[in-house]
Amino acid sequence: MPEAAIRHDWTRTEVAALFALPFNELLHRAHGVHRQHHDPNAVQVSTLLSIKTGGCPEDCAYCPQAARYDTGVAAQKLMEVDDVLARARAAKAAGASRFCMGAAWRGPKDRDIPKVAAIVRAVKELGLETCATLGLLGDGHAQALKDAGLDYYNHNLDTAPEFYGEIIHTRDYRDRLETLEQVRDAGLKTCCGGIVGMGETREQRAGLLQALANLPEHPHSVPINQLVPVPGTPLGDAEPLDPFEFVRAIAVARILMPLSIVRLSAGRQQMDDAVQALCFFAGAGSIFYGEKLLTTGNPDVEADRALFRRLDLHPMEVAMEAAGVRAGLPESDAAGCGQGCGCSAAA
Repeated sequence: MPEAAIRHDWTRTEVAALFALPFNELLHRAHGVHRQHHDPNAVQVSTLLSIKTGGCPEDCAYCPQAARYDTGVAAQKLMEVDDVLARARAAKAAGASRFCMGAAWRGPKDRDIPKVAAIVRAVKELGLETCATLGLLGDGHAQALKDAGLDYYNHNLDTAPEFYGEIIHTRDYRDRLETLEQVRDAGLKTCCGGIVGMGETREQRAGLLQALANLPEHPHSVPINQLVPVPGTPLGDAEPLDPFEFVRAIAVARILMPLSIVRLSAGRQQMDDAVQALCFFAGAGSIFYGEKLLTTGNPDVEADRALFRRLDLHPMEVAMEAAGVRAGLPESDAAGCGQGCGCSAAA
């Protein structure tokens, strides 16, 4: 198979043509690209913690944290450093190599940045990669977070430009692109993906992936989320997406962005093991690990460990640039069978 080209000029027609390939042909092509650039049996493991939950002023139609929707999610203050550290230590002990922190803000205020920076600094000192998703960033925010040791900043495009106005009205696409530009300019790695299953067409799913692939720099991590309908939100009654259509989205993302790590993200709890296995074959090389994704469910730790054993997958070890250590299986657990298969840690 010829080496996959790194492109930033994909047309909508080209991306739609990939989606339209026969399913087996699409998976064959995607898996070939995956093997060229990634270990097909290694999966990067992240844990996500909501460090500031609820009360968000935005109107994202999928989000239970929006203050305007009655979803039972109460507004909370930013967590204290020690409380976050306790969760980060538990995540590391369970096999996570990256700790992601989300805050339900439209964007942080200047006074919030030192508090978040202190949290980032403390988590980084544990030997974990750090990622934050805080909304729109103001002047100097990205650089301050970078200086504190942040590795990744997550800011999703969510959907295709032409469908965006059907989902969100309190910010526009340009706002998201400008925050991503600030993140890149600060030298942070970008984590940027979207959500499928919100009522968009296949053409619009192609538009989301085209927009991601044509960014000036491909995101380092590309989370592909399947909508988790939450009662009380405008999308609470959304029809579930065909699971094979979701696998197609994973496969097309892999082909369009060969070097990026494609993350099988929200919606895994609604997927059976066979669909997840297809996603890993199609090019997913990362998962969120733990019981929750911000406020919605996620497969539990033991279920993920069992799935990794059945599929002969192992957690990806990550070289830590600043800490000078390798993150992956904790030392106390890595001695299990010696193969890194996830039998005594990780998933």
